[in-house]
Amino acid sequence: MTKQIAIIGGGPAGLMAAEVLSAAGHAVTVYEAMPTFGRKFMLAGKSGLNITHSEDFSSFAERFGTASARLRPALDAFTPGDVQAWAAGLGTETFVGTSGRVFPKVMKASPLLRAWLRRLEAQGVTLKTRHRWVGFAGNGYRFETPEGPITGQLDAALLALGGASWPRLGSDAAWVPWLRDKGVEVADLQPANCGFDVAWSEAFRERFAGEPLKSVSTTSDAGTFQGEFVASGHGIEGSLVYAHSAALRNRLLAQGQATLAVDLAPGRTMERLVRDLARQDAKASFSNRLRKGAGLEGVKAVLLRELVPDANRMAPGELAERIKALNIPVVRPRPIAEAISSAGGIAWSDLDQNYMLKPLPGLFAAGEMLDWEAPTGGYLLTACLATGRAAARGVEAWLRSQ
Repeated sequence: MTKQIAIIGGGPAGLMAAEVLSAAGHAVTVYEAMPTFGRKFMLAGKSGLNITHSEDFSSFAERFGTASARLRPALDAFTPGDVQAWAAGLGTETFVGTSGRVFPKVMKASPLLRAWLRRLEAQGVTLKTRHRWVGFAGNGYRFETPEGPITGQLDAALLALGGASWPRLGSDAAWVPWLRDKGVEVADLQPANCGFDVAWSEAFRERFAGEPLKSVSTTSDAGTFQGEFVASGHGIEGSLVYAHSAALRNRLLAQGQATLAVDLAPGRTMERLVRDLARQDAKASFSNRLRKGAGLEGVKAVLLRELVPDANRMAPGELAERIKALNIPVVRPRPIAEAISSAGGIAWSDLDQNYMLKPLPGLFAAGEMLDWEAPTGGYLLTACLATGRAAARGVEAWLRSQ
């Protein structure tokens, strides 16, 4: 007998689950609250969809922090190479960029999503937009639809509603209290891959908001990374900051304060920097001494003065130490609505090995609803696809056992 399965949420995790379950012959309906599917997926694709990453898989699989071990079976079953092959099967050829990130050759998401939805419809999946899940009704699931409220009685359901970042695209975390009311443990959702507020002076903010700090090295508990970031009106933003976001956020939570250490001259050793600074004419302006002795000018030089007001009076050795490790004190993460992704979610202890919620037999979850986070670079999307597949396999296993 054909089983009736609902996928609630039409992002990558939900659509992947629908693909697997419909291919196995089940009757699958995908309920999406928004007018179209994959809105966050489409937004990510506007600047060139970063679909996965080409680094060594053993390293790739460790990018998910404390959840890496728990995610490993799902990632083993759907590796970055499998993601590329899957995309190729939908007519989207990919290439590896200089950073190791993998992109579609067309550098956008829309052709892949259109082909994916066509495949799902060909496999018999019913796709419903403007159908918003609004909680439980006894053993059923309530939806608000353009035709009015409905309640579905299902053989199984899979939640793929995302976290709490970019809520205007659909991931508004309205599901958190509904699951908690049913006894499911949900860790508080927090911003991930986000910028941070910094208490800039008004003069610095007015003059340098939006300026990139290029060719720098940054260090936190997460490690040391090179690249660039932006001094924003609020604080600091950009991919180099996002690489440290989990470490900075966690230190703020634990200690109430955190700093990002910036090496403004990563191409110069400490010894060379001290020597070059010592050679400068003491009567020259501080700006000239920085430019000639350390190669610092523009926003880098002003940032040093912003954070070390007495830098112009320092001896070469002390000044070089500050240039090589300039501490930017961060105040708080930017709001979760601005973050690329979110941390927190359904606790792994309340999921069985098949991604079923232990307090709610027959209900499964995948994607960003779960308590994991990852850096940008294709890791987020790959894990969403992999957990969608794993949860779908879990649904199949549970239905066979009934």
